Amino acid sequence: MEERIRKAIEKALGGPRFTIERPPSQAQGDYAVFIGMDKAEKVAEEIKKECEDTVAKVEVVKPGFVNITLSREAVTFIIDEAEVQSRGWGMNTANAGKKISVEYSNPNPFKEMHIGHLMSSVIGESVSRLVESSGAAVARDTFGGDVGPHVAKALWALRKEGVTEIENASQIGEAYLRGSTAYEESEKIKEEIDELNTKIYELVKKKENTNAGIEGEDRILLSLWRQGREISMEEFRRIFAIIGTKFDYEFFDSDTIEPGLRVVRDGVEKGIFEESEGAVIYRGEKIGLHTLVFITSRGTPTYETKDVGLAFLKEEKILADEVIIVTGSEQKGHFKVFIAALSEIAPLVAAKMKHVAHGLLSLTTGKMSSRAGNVITATKLIQEIIEKVSEKNADPLIREQVAIGAIKYMILRQSPGSNIIFDPEKSLSLDGDSGPYLQYALVRARKILAYGDNGEGGTNIPPEPYAIERVIIHFPEIVARAARELAPNLLVNYLTELAAAWNSFYATEQILGSAEEVYKQRVARAFANTMINGLALLGIPAPERM
Repeated sequence: MEERIRKAIEKALGGPRFTIERPPSQAQGDYAVFIGMDKAEKVAEEIKKECEDTVAKVEVVKPGFVNITLSREAVTFIIDEAEVQSRGWGMNTANAGKKISVEYSNPNPFKEMHIGHLMSSVIGESVSRLVESSGAAVARDTFGGDVGPHVAKALWALRKEGVTEIENASQIGEAYLRGSTAYEESEKIKEEIDELNTKIYELVKKKENTNAGIEGEDRILLSLWRQGREISMEEFRRIFAIIGTKFDYEFFDSDTIEPGLRVVRDGVEKGIFEESEGAVIYRGEKIGLHTLVFITSRGTPTYETKDVGLAFLKEEKILADEVIIVTGSEQKGHFKVFIAALSEIAPLVAAKMKHVAHGLLSLTTGKMSSRAGNVITATKLIQEIIEKVSEKNADPLIREQVAIGAIKYMILRQSPGSNIIFDPEKSLSLDGDSGPYLQYALVRARKILAYGDNGEGGTNIPPEPYAIERVIIHFPEIVARAARELAPNLLVNYLTELAAAWNSFYATEQILGSAEEVYKQRVARAFANTMINGLALLGIPAPERM
């Protein structure tokens, strides 16, 4: 419907120089566009002419708005679409034929997954689903640091304790904490861990040759590294399954070292990078950024070089039309410099990339911090919320669905880049502005639909649309905009408004046994389909009961 109105306005103006919006109040219509008083009357007349079968009222309002109200027939038609299209309702073809890769989560093996990675996982999954809703084929990938100082710290501690067979991910996480503490407290240990870090890099380079030339202690170290990586990934995959994510590709630092080093060293020859005190750097100041090291004086690659290698690896494995990377906002500077350097190396590859930054997640209470006192793990947060839900619901499936809905809603409700303060109590409220609030509205609608399955009741259609109908009709536009802007919060805000409209409809209208029962049931099904599809795009479970 918005597209028809858009074409009418373009015809009147001779081009697209406007934005169609939803008015702040339904009393002002279903759509509004600011044109300016000098052209508002002309635009209003064109809309009346081109959309006469769908609009009930078009009015000009100072200082130059044109407000458009759809007719009862047009609203009914859209409600029918929402009811009949079911899972296809709200989807579009804006990116049909495209392949888009979305990189997110990126937890590092040899560490426990913390809430920053959980935040990236939740946002990245929803962004992936929104992009899919626009018709694109999406390749989900995650990039883990399986070499580097954190790996050396964990393996140093495990070796000190004589560990040759790792039992579980917690053992690795605790070893990393001990190694990190020792690294900060002793210069001698710091030197040992730095040397071990270099050794691991060397062994990882050789591992591709089926362990050729790797014997004795080095073979034991490589075996411990392999165990640690796989056990870490098994734990990450367990968490991904709980939150509804599955990756098509799992990339690691060790996959990217050689191609990254090769490209950067070639860039030195071309004058893109330069050597400085034994390191290789990129002078970002020449384009208004800052200088970053790509290869350290020890000859080891930094994150920037690994990302260069990853960019070329994705070209080989995925070959996407667009590459979206979701990380914390603290990496904004890194990505600006990295993409700038990549633009000089491979401009077409760099042009595909878009960095989506999210803020930090903190809690209103410190109860869920780790033994280090400054890290909150994803597992502990999820378990804490599940335990809170269990106080009111004994069903393990429902507990998990409600808990995941609560966590995801609180993360996705904020605009991109905003920090989040997670309040466990508020996240589970049924009074509004929470995941369970949306889930419970859907459960109520399903109950009404189940009771009304006998098909009896009045067939009258009210002359004016219900308020909830005028909310439902905007779902496709909201989904399309959220996908374009990679902003799940737009959909969260819409679904919260939709749930409130349903609760008002449910409280004020008699549905079963009324003179309009059949039509009201259609509205209820349209609401249910809209909420189910909206929750699915956010990755929020839709429980059958609560």
